[in-house]
Amino acid sequence: MMGSSHALSGAAVWLTGSLALDQLAGFHQTPLQLAVGTAICAGGALVPDLDLSGRVTRRQGGATVAHTFGVFSLFLAECIEKLSLGVYRLTRMKYDPPRRNGHRTLTHTIVFNVGVGYGTLALCEAYGKWAVMGVLFFAFALALRGLFERWAERAGWLIVTLASAGAAFIVYERLPGDRGYPLLGVAVGVGGLIHLLGDMITRHGSPILWPIPTGRRMWRCFGLPHRIALTAGDKTETVLLRTVFATVAVFAGAFLVAPILLHRFDITLGT
Repeated sequence: MMGSSHALSGAAVWLTGSLALDQLAGFHQTPLQLAVGTAICAGGALVPDLDLSGRVTRRQGGATVAHTFGVFSLFLAECIEKLSLGVYRLTRMKYDPPRRNGHRTLTHTIVFNVGVGYGTLALCEAYGKWAVMGVLFFAFALALRGLFERWAERAGWLIVTLASAGAAFIVYERLPGDRGYPLLGVAVGVGGLIHLLGDMITRHGSPILWPIPTGRRMWRCFGLPHRIALTAGDKTETVLLRTVFATVAVFAGAFLVAPILLHRFDITLGT
């Protein structure tokens, strides 16, 4: 799927999951926690595509997420793509086809995304304030790039960077409880896993089970049969799926926030 679709799916899943936990398990979150978790999950849903690099010096090509910080993120994507390709070549088996790029390899596995989520949590717990602010800054920038792609393109990477840095500082100062904020790691990891599911409904699929070999292949891609799989960027994705994701996110968010606002302003509906 395209970057905006991934980001919207991350936001929709986080809000829907939060609503389920709120109603079934009594796990309540403040509006700030909901907003932060949603943004982090939306940003995390773009992380796997950092393996799709473009032309760094020309700032052309590459995934949506690779343009978040201009030439800097394009260079990062180039490094991750080469690392992913190297891991592919080192671990491929006889029936894995030769590849010339690392897109949809290492970063599109369950192991990688669970590891990124756990690593985020461990980093925040170990280094506190600056690590938390760094995670917030990076994820907010990715979320802005994915959820507001047209605005981000017009504004440019510098405005996106400054807006994300300001938001990260303001949010950190208002986060309740432990500054490690464990939900940061969970949100990043969930976002990455949602990305894999999104790619699995397209024709290429994702090698989610690596490093577990299946048959005679290490990098077997799993997904829907081609006859019913989506083509990335077609109208089914950009119109239908995005509308569904946005609608789910809005309604789930409204159901979560409305009771909080009614209680805060002491408003009673009905008798």
